[in-house]
Amino acid sequence: MTDESKLDHAVARAVRAEALLADELLAEAFSGLEASYTAAWRATTIDEAGAREKLFLAVNIVGKVRDHLTAILANGKLAEAELKELAQVSERRKRFGIL
Repeated sequence: MTDESKLDHAVARAVRAEALLADELLAEAFSGLEASYTAAWRATTIDEAGAREKLFLAVNIVGKVRDHLTAILANGKLAEAELKELAQVSERRKRFGIL
């Protein structure tokens, strides 16, 4: 895969990640899961350390999924800027006959 195609791929993934992050149903799912896991964690008794640890991990995993999508979006924005810069450099080279 060439550098430009990698950048195009990153931009396309960013568009998908942005759509997912903006999706009302997915945002509702994330917040609902976090609230549910937190409520279950708070309802544990003192002798349920294993259950608390699993619920703690579950809450953090929901956050990590959201963070992963946000990172894909940020990487795509950077790739988009890099593609724009490559296009500008190419245009300048054509303009000045430096091929």
